[in-house]
Amino acid sequence: MQRTLVILKPDAVERGLVGEILARLEAKGLRFERLELRQLDKDTVRRHYAEHEGKPFYDGLVGFLTRGPVVVAAVTGPGDAVGAVRALMGATDPAVAAPGTIRGDLAMLIDENLIHGSDSPGAAARELALFFPDHQ
Repeated sequence: MQRTLVILKPDAVERGLVGEILARLEAKGLRFERLELRQLDKDTVRRHYAEHEGKPFYDGLVGFLTRGPVVVAAVTGPGDAVGAVRALMGATDPAVAAPGTIRGDLAMLIDENLIHGSDSPGAAARELALFFPDHQ
């Protein structure tokens, strides 16, 4: 079983899409080890997106992720769970995300694209340790 991190961003919570998005992940065969509604603080978001510090969109990203509650999940699945989540999410830019993906079907804006998923097993381990330090 491979583990990965999923964050349903504030826009997903605000728009009432949490149930639909979680159902899509479950329908794929993924399971939730941990699932929490949280208000993220700026320090956690800055550590999570540290590789983007200094980029033009960084401050807006931090502001967006801290503007309202998010759903944070430790997700497991057989085989390539990281890849399965990434495929379900769709391209970062909803304008080019394929129909049938979460972003392709439900998102409109690149800077409010509903969901984050770890992009590699190494990133998943780092991100899970940040958000669920007591669950290793």
